[in-house]
Amino acid sequence: MSQSLPLDLDVQTVKQLFDRGAIVLLDCREAHEVAVARIEGAVWIPMREIPSRLSELGQDRPIVVYCHHGGRSRQVTQFLRRQGFANAHNMAGGIDAWSLLVDPTIPRYD
Repeated sequence: MSQSLPLDLDVQTVKQLFDRGAIVLLDCREAHEVAVARIEGAVWIPMREIPSRLSELGQDRPIVVYCHHGGRSRQVTQFLRRQGFANAHNMAGGIDAWSLLVDPTIPRYD
C-alpha cells in the first residue's frame, strides 16, 4: 500500500487511514507544542531525536509524519525515506489543518 501513496497526504486521507489502523502517525513537534495540541494515539518523537530513535519506528505499516503546518514533517519524511523508510509520508498542512478540517476540538496555536 505505501508504494501507492504519494509523499504528501491530505488530512482527510490520513484520518481515514489512522482510524483503520493502517498507519503510524508520528508527531515530530516540540514538547511545548504537544502540550497545547495533540492527536490522541500519535507517536511523539521530536524532530531532533528522530535520527537516534529510528529503531523505535517499525516498517510494518506506513508512517505519516506531522508537525504544526507541514514543513518540518516534510523534512523528517524525506530523511526517513533516505534511511530506507520507503513507507514514510507527510501530512500536508500539519496539525493546524487537522484542527480546521478533521477535529475542531484540537486547539490551534501560533
